[in-house]
Amino acid sequence: MPEVRASMALTAALACLAMPAPAQNLSPYDVNALPSKPADARVPYGTDPLQFGDLRVPQGPGPFAVVVVIHGGCWLSIANLDNTAPMADALRDAGVATWNVEYRPVDRHGGGWPGTFEDIGAALDSVRALAAKHPLDPNRVVVAGHSAGAHLALWAAARSRLKSDSPLHGDNPLPVLAAVALGGPGDLRDFETYGHEICGPAVEQLLGGAPDAVPERWAQASPAELLPLGTRQVLIVGETDRVMPERAREAYVAKARAAGDTIEVVVVPGAHFEVIAPTTKAFVTVKDQILGLLGIGAAPAAAAGRH
Repeated sequence: MPEVRASMALTAALACLAMPAPAQNLSPYDVNALPSKPADARVPYGTDPLQFGDLRVPQGPGPFAVVVVIHGGCWLSIANLDNTAPMADALRDAGVATWNVEYRPVDRHGGGWPGTFEDIGAALDSVRALAAKHPLDPNRVVVAGHSAGAHLALWAAARSRLKSDSPLHGDNPLPVLAAVALGGPGDLRDFETYGHEICGPAVEQLLGGAPDAVPERWAQASPAELLPLGTRQVLIVGETDRVMPERAREAYVAKARAAGDTIEVVVVPGAHFEVIAPTTKAFVTVKDQILGLLGIGAAPAAAAGRH
């Protein structure tokens, strides 16, 4: 039964996230407790209660470049956009607008296939409508996601690769300058092989079946199977992050480069949540990378672990 399997996935993910961590590593609850200023506006992009985002815009006339921020949580409701609010607020303070989006997760009505993906596409495309009312530049957009949101960010950048008969196809997907994946998978088949202790069977729940049962869904949902994305990609990963260990990230980078994409990986101090916590050294790198991709400030200096 789908509801039972989703509940099992949720339980497994909660257990994993609640595991004691070394003192230097942050938990999701630590990140949620970080201060952040309120958004300038909470705006719906659809009719479902979970189809909304928080918009933060810097002071000044603009138009401002935009970072679309996608939270993680194993594609489940164990996290929401509060987990990426500190990141979105810090980027707004750095001079870019942020659109921190919520979406329907697997264990909520309408989530999974295709609803979760439809929400991400609609949220990204809504930047055009937001730009009609706020000083935003829809031609300077970077999409950045954390954990499961990293997968969704890479997928969002690849939407133009979807065939017209795909239920996930959009008529005019908003182009992005780059996709920034913060500690999350680009290859769902690979993550399925090692990620059960992290997210349980959440990927199968997201897609409604195993790869051999619904192969067409896996082909349309996994960025690795949509390569080349045709968009610059930056993977930023904590050096001890179990969600995106070295073997997995190097395998995805090799596939992307072989397909002709421009991609780099940056390894930063910490584990899984440091990359979205503005109080960490890891986040300084994240911020500099995003600003550099948007052409704001000096290009990030070369760092150890970047290739």
